[in-house]
Amino acid sequence: MDLAINSALKFSEELAIQAGKLLSDYFQPEGVDARVKADHTVVTDADLAADRFLQEAIHATYPQDQILTEEGDNPGIDPEKPLWVIDPLDGTTNFTLGLQTWGVSIARLVNGFPDTAALYFPLHGELYSAQRGAGAFFNQRPLTVRPLPANMPTAFFTASSTSLRHFEMNVRYKFRMLGSAAYDFCLIARGAAISGFQSIPKIWDIAAGWLVLEEAGGVVHLYPEGSPFPYFADQQAPEATFALLMAANPEVAAKVLPKIRPLKG
Repeated sequence: MDLAINSALKFSEELAIQAGKLLSDYFQPEGVDARVKADHTVVTDADLAADRFLQEAIHATYPQDQILTEEGDNPGIDPEKPLWVIDPLDGTTNFTLGLQTWGVSIARLVNGFPDTAALYFPLHGELYSAQRGAGAFFNQRPLTVRPLPANMPTAFFTASSTSLRHFEMNVRYKFRMLGSAAYDFCLIARGAAISGFQSIPKIWDIAAGWLVLEEAGGVVHLYPEGSPFPYFADQQAPEATFALLMAANPEVAAKVLPKIRPLKG
């Protein structure tokens, strides 16, 4: 593996763990205060603190790189330079309610494609990471999607509540809504879920998880097909959303896709 690539992966993993520890200091089982942003999503002091920490660490180590973050102003993006795409706290609603499924998502894009990724879910003790062309990792051990059969009886299908409001999904698997798009990618990558669908995630919700799932051997594409990559922030609005399908393998993806249809009206 190229030394620079290996360095970026190690840096991303360590950064995700550090940010996760910072977030854990804010977490309370009885819940934490939150406020509603202009886009109707919620934000906490923990989101903002983690965002500041991540931006400062990246600027210090990669001063020539750029950053696109859910909580930042994101001005002046140069498409010629690597771009870090960050969600400092994915699963904020869970976090505010004292639920444990939340984490930090970090991706580094090179030439518009995710090249390095790290996602850390501290209360689950789960670190997922990936390097393009070098594989995916779960707690720093190689991660490969298990060869799940399409009719596996205990498999479940992940979705968001907005997906159910906008799409009809007649899949035969049990549904689970866990409240974190980033975690959905990781569950499929390690074989806990067989497929999933997200209707309105933004680029910081998907950039890191997309690479982890692909490098683990899974399938992910926009609905009904395509990819948001190469992604260039100067050409694509940060608030753009991407309906997408995730699956453990091509056979499952082919089986699930016809069962998902936009609701009429």
